[in-house]
Amino acid sequence: MGFVLFLMAALWGLGWVMKTPARARLVMIGLVYLAVVLAHLVLPETAELRRATGGDVRPWLVLGGVAALVFGYMRVVGRLRKRHQSATEATAPDQPSPAFREAELNRYARHIVLREIGGAGQKKLKAAKVLVIGAGGLGSPALLYLAAAGVGTIGVIDDDLVDGSNLQRQIIHRDEMINTPKVFSAQAAMTGLNPFITVRPYHRRLTEEIADDLFSEYDLILDGTDNFDTRYLVNRAAVAAGKPLISAAITQWEGQISLYHPASGAPCFECLFPNRPAAGLAPSCAEAGVIAPLPGVLGAMMAVEAIKEITGAGTGLRGRMLIHDALYAETRPVRITRRADCACCNSVQTTPDLALSK
Repeated sequence: MGFVLFLMAALWGLGWVMKTPARARLVMIGLVYLAVVLAHLVLPETAELRRATGGDVRPWLVLGGVAALVFGYMRVVGRLRKRHQSATEATAPDQPSPAFREAELNRYARHIVLREIGGAGQKKLKAAKVLVIGAGGLGSPALLYLAAAGVGTIGVIDDDLVDGSNLQRQIIHRDEMINTPKVFSAQAAMTGLNPFITVRPYHRRLTEEIADDLFSEYDLILDGTDNFDTRYLVNRAAVAAGKPLISAAITQWEGQISLYHPASGAPCFECLFPNRPAAGLAPSCAEAGVIAPLPGVLGAMMAVEAIKEITGAGTGLRGRMLIHDALYAETRPVRITRRADCACCNSVQTTPDLALSK
């Protein structure tokens, strides 16, 4: 009997060394046990095999019964433990996001040492979802800096293709990407810069039919478009969704930027611009021209304001608009307020200080 028990132990140890699954090792030992019991039941009492294995089947049956009880007990305890764990997980509050990998800690070290951001702020950035409308002049620097800063999920929607004339100012695209959809060109640049983020490209035009569902998936909207029709559409969808909107515009040497969020008491875009400007008063960049670094300045400001909005750092642009004049090197803030008769946001209930970080 001792030899058979030694054989079973040897099979288990050999299986462990060879990294054989525990279930397979149990099957092998079980086959040896069944062979011994079967030999005792079939062979005559004088058989050498019976005498070599104890001569009596009863100790083997007792051993098998004890093993079965132990195995059954362990299975029941395991199932009860899993059931308790599942119930605990179902009722427990949401757990914090996973810890940063070593490479991420090194990458974001300059953020983490900032008192206004720190590790907690960087976690908020990682958990944030930001949608950028347009991958052009303003979207290019905003997207690159959001990616570099570690914003966890970045959506970008644009139906345009990269053109050679874009490369004077749209720094996210490269010459070899000409005729490629801008959203895929931007995605390649962003993931090449930071592989720890998720980029969602939408190669389509933003329409009323998709705006509400799309905006509901994100925490913050950035508008870098170059036409009033889309700006009004983005503003209405952001107001309806209750999402903060950071919007900028540029022409020639000048640009402006603000954060619109009626739900927190700030005006919406239509509070300031209730009517489209008359033809010729607000020409596009293609018509009026634009100095190459200007969209970089305003796009980088958009990224800064987005990071502040997500982390709660500093003072944002609620109720203020920054106007930047690159030709004369001047930047001045202007106070802006809601209009009581605004057709877009006058029915919105306000909640003071409703920031993403609060």
